Amino acid sequence: MTRFVHEPARQIDVIRETDVLVVGSGPGGLAAALASARAGAETILLERFGCFGGNITQVGVEGFAWYRHPATIDSEGIGREFEERAKAMGAAMPEPQSISHSLDAEAFKVVADTLVEEAGVIPMLHRLFVAPIMEGDTIIGVIVESKAGREAILAKRVIDASGDADIAHRCGAPTHKHPVDEMMSVSVMFSMCGVNKTRFIDAVKADPQTYGDWAVGGEWDVTTDGKEDEMFSPFLRKPFKAALEAGLIPPSLATIAGTWGTVSDQGDLTYLNMVHLSLDGTDPDALTHGEMAGRKQAMHAVEALKGFMPGCENAKLRNFGMTLGIRDTRKIDAVFNLTADDVRGEARFDDSIGIFPEFIDGYGYLILPTTGRYFHVPYRTMLPKGVKNLIVTGRTIGGDKVSHAAVRNMMCCAVAGQGAGVAAALAVKTGRGFADLDLAAVQRELLRQGARIN
Repeated sequence: MTRFVHEPARQIDVIRETDVLVVGSGPGGLAAALASARAGAETILLERFGCFGGNITQVGVEGFAWYRHPATIDSEGIGREFEERAKAMGAAMPEPQSISHSLDAEAFKVVADTLVEEAGVIPMLHRLFVAPIMEGDTIIGVIVESKAGREAILAKRVIDASGDADIAHRCGAPTHKHPVDEMMSVSVMFSMCGVNKTRFIDAVKADPQTYGDWAVGGEWDVTTDGKEDEMFSPFLRKPFKAALEAGLIPPSLATIAGTWGTVSDQGDLTYLNMVHLSLDGTDPDALTHGEMAGRKQAMHAVEALKGFMPGCENAKLRNFGMTLGIRDTRKIDAVFNLTADDVRGEARFDDSIGIFPEFIDGYGYLILPTTGRYFHVPYRTMLPKGVKNLIVTGRTIGGDKVSHAAVRNMMCCAVAGQGAGVAAALAVKTGRGFADLDLAAVQRELLRQGARIN
């Protein structure tokens, strides 16, 4: 028999009213807040942790545009601004497998603070969204919980950048998620220090790995276009295989393998994406187990690298990401849902709010944008069904598996976020709903903000 308690009704103070409220500050939410404020709307950026940046700063995914190659036609706008500002502020390093820069997860916290302050966004850290405030089918704000207790924030328009479609789901909008065994894996990101850079790079050069090696003798079955197979990848599996054979790590951890991001002159080996788990990122019990089991696996990975990767002999763990790296949970059933044919076939849409190169990474696909191909990101993919005054952005926009493997990437999240932020600001200014906006006006403002839509 299920037990339950009654939560008494209570009066909750409204601590703020605003034009636009953005919930979640990952690449999508951060871009949305900046775009909204730059379009002239008073904008709050709400974040449950103590820093903005989401997957970049909280998880430690530093390879923001690792797909970029000389022939890539890449996104423009706020996503590129993240990279350029990080470079200017000493918060980025050249990325080893592309012509992009890897973001310094720690230093980008300051970059994000600076961008928020410059745009006049109202920052609200350390507040967790717990419930929408509804009037019929219209969202008018949210309830948050913090050290200050329960509080209410009212807004004329709300942007769900939670990463898991939390707001849309709790408002009653239709969402879906795959069974756990079909979801993309969850990563435990970590970094090491004390690495001898010269010895490490010499070893990499002596035995260069390719994207084709991802699918050889390991857990992944990767489908490519063929053009990727011989390209260099900062991929490591052999040290872990040697550690298994030596009994240094248990047979149950034969799945440990993956990529590294950068190695600094100071001996920091960062963005180690070696530990992959299968779990539902909306299940707190699964997350608890994943955090603890993942850290144990990462320590085995550290020992394997120390024992069998030149340059790592005297290294040690530097840090873990603040939380797990979730790739795949809920998605909205949007007014329009992207398909594999759209992202693989250079789809063009009249309601485009940005472009993204033909980069697909997930569900067994790895397609790199080395030939100039790209698709449009349509506005309608961010419109949930059945809820007014709400727009959803980031990796939860509407689409199938293969399209999600494209739009979930951080730069594309920033593209969608900028579109959502501009739309929210113009919706407030014109008094229109998201479904009734003048899309030409949205596109003009996006162009003014430096985005590319065609």
